[in-house]
Amino acid sequence: MKYRQLLASAVLAMVLFLFPLSAQAASSSSITRSAGDELKGKDYSGQNLVGTEFTNVSLENANFSNANLRGGVFNGSLLEGVNLHGVDFSEGIAYLVRFKGADLSDAVFTDAMMLRSIFDDVDITGADFTNAILDGLQVKKLCTQANGVNSKTGVATRESLGCK
Repeated sequence: MKYRQLLASAVLAMVLFLFPLSAQAASSSSITRSAGDELKGKDYSGQNLVGTEFTNVSLENANFSNANLRGGVFNGSLLEGVNLHGVDFSEGIAYLVRFKGADLSDAVFTDAMMLRSIFDDVDITGADFTNAILDGLQVKKLCTQANGVNSKTGVATRESLGCK
């Protein structure tokens, strides 16, 4: 009996090795593409938006304050004047995003990937960027104004950015 299970496991492993399963694309049902002006100024405050994706959209003046955006994605989007105060964007992705005049205060960006994103005139008071990946030039820019301690994690903004 034991040998039969061992043999079956070995055959299964061999089949999976020789004929691997094909990769399947993720569902695009939560991806928002070029929705025009309908997302500008929209109120998402306090909502559970775990894993939500926003691709190539303008979210100018949208309100995400205190929303749960864990694992969310902003890709190629404009977040000018957006309110992300107190948002949880842990393990999220912000790629090619322009944060201009945005309120990022008291937000949690732990383990977020924020490459090729630009932070102009943003408020990062009390934001936690622990283990977040940002472009070096943007980190230097953010360090010039980094202050405060995140109310949820207790981590100082300067420390989380690795400011010297």
